[in-house]
Amino acid sequence: MIKPIIEYKLSEHGKQELQKRNIREEDVRDVLWQPEQRKRVREGRDVLQRRIKENGKEYLIRIFVDTDRTPAEVVTGYKTSKIDKYWEDNE
Repeated sequence: MIKPIIEYKLSEHGKQELQKRNIREEDVRDVLWQPEQRKRVREGRDVLQRRIKENGKEYLIRIFVDTDRTPAEVVTGYKTSKIDKYWEDNE
C-alpha cells in the first residue's frame, strides 16, 4: 500500500495554481489520502498521483508536496491527459 498524506496544508502558491488549473480541494484530498502512486522528486518533496474520469475522459492528477515539514505542504499540482508520460506500471 502506498503511504498517504493525511495531514497537510496548501501553500499560497499551491492554492493559486490549483485554482488556476480548476483542481478542486476535494480532488487534492482524494489524491493525498488515496494515492495510486507516490514518487520522490527530491529529498523532502514527493509527487502523489491518481487517475480520475471526467466527462468520459481519463486524466491524471499530480500533486507536489513538501514532506520535510509538519504538516506536509502542497506546493502545486496539475491535471493531465498524458497519463503514459508519468505513470509507472511497475508499482
